[in-house]
Amino acid sequence: MIQSLRLRLLGGAVLAIAFILLLVASGLSRIFSNYVADRYQADMSAIIDQLAAGVEFDGPQARMTAEPGDPRFELPGSGLYWQVIGENGLVFRSRSLWDVELSTDALQAGPYGFRQAQGPDGAPLLVQLRDLVVETPDGNHPLTLLAAFDRNVMDNAISEYHGAMTIMLVLTAAVLLAAAFLQVGVGLAPLSRLQNELALVRSGRTDQLPDAGPTELRPLVGELNGLLKERETAVERARARASDLAHGLKTPLTVLLQLADNLPKREQTLIRQQVDLIRQRADRQLQSARLGVEQMAQTGLASLTGKLISVLAPVTAARGVKWKVEIDEAMTADIDPADLAEALGNVLDNATRYAEKTISISAEREGAFLRLDVEDDGPGVNDEDLVAISQRGVHLAEDEGTGLGLAISSDVLTAYGGRITFARSDIGGLKASLYLPGQA
Repeated sequence: MIQSLRLRLLGGAVLAIAFILLLVASGLSRIFSNYVADRYQADMSAIIDQLAAGVEFDGPQARMTAEPGDPRFELPGSGLYWQVIGENGLVFRSRSLWDVELSTDALQAGPYGFRQAQGPDGAPLLVQLRDLVVETPDGNHPLTLLAAFDRNVMDNAISEYHGAMTIMLVLTAAVLLAAAFLQVGVGLAPLSRLQNELALVRSGRTDQLPDAGPTELRPLVGELNGLLKERETAVERARARASDLAHGLKTPLTVLLQLADNLPKREQTLIRQQVDLIRQRADRQLQSARLGVEQMAQTGLASLTGKLISVLAPVTAARGVKWKVEIDEAMTADIDPADLAEALGNVLDNATRYAEKTISISAEREGAFLRLDVEDDGPGVNDEDLVAISQRGVHLAEDEGTGLGLAISSDVLTAYGGRITFARSDIGGLKASLYLPGQA
């Protein structure tokens, strides 16, 4: 099904123009053909009337006292002919027929109410025939009067008309199509302006759409402005909560640092590192909340994946693990780069820990999402543990990790309307599929 509104409108216009012009062509052709045929029928009837007036009887004997005066009747094979058949096979005919006699028995049905015969030069003739009875004192005398003309003359006239009409209709179609293109362009221009205005809202240059433009679009603009207002309120609420959370963490973290001063050097260093990580995470969330960029940023999948791999590659290179990446450069996810880096980084970190020889990364479009698959050829996970590994605090290796990495990835993707699923990989290990909102 055609998704483009422009193509739909233009396609409808083309079909409508073609249908209407075909109807016009058919109607005009029929009208002109009938008009030409009527004119020839009238001319042939006039010739027959002249023939009927020129036949006289002297007793039982018929004779022509007057003939039609058109000079073409005197020229052999001229294309215009007449013939009179009287009693006992008596025949009078025009000089144009030369020595050819039109037999009534050989006449066939022709177009436009005429009958068809073969002329002296072999060309087809259209014939009009009339039978009549002349009453005289000696009795009634039957006559058969024929007037004929070359069919090619009428066919050529109709063909020339069709040629001129075709040129006229083609020019008309070109003008109408140009008008349709112009109309569609002018009609859809407000949608292009609306798209540009939405881009300004998305970039943060303005917070509302101008209430102007065609009457038909104003209800849509009103609904979009209402949606933007609700979104702004929700963002402000989220900013306030993130700010409260970030500030609320500062005091407990300060207390932890003070308590750490009383611990041995090793434990003191470990606690300070963890507190610094918590502070960095809180500061980043507070900054993101202030900017309100989470749902407005876009991230190139190929670029970000390449950066993460460059960080992890030294670890895998020492073990001989190879990276296989198949991601289109044009794919972008509607997610903040830092959030996607955290979600994908945890999954890649998990893959580097268990992969033996290969880590495969690929991306493709699936419905409304981009599906990013990360696969390794490690030992994998039992089917009964596939659901559990994304839960917070669950880790299958006894001495490794905190069990938070994949759970954090799941939380980040869920916040953006995405998700993460796990399955057995075709190359032997675990397959993690990240479903990201975005476009290919």
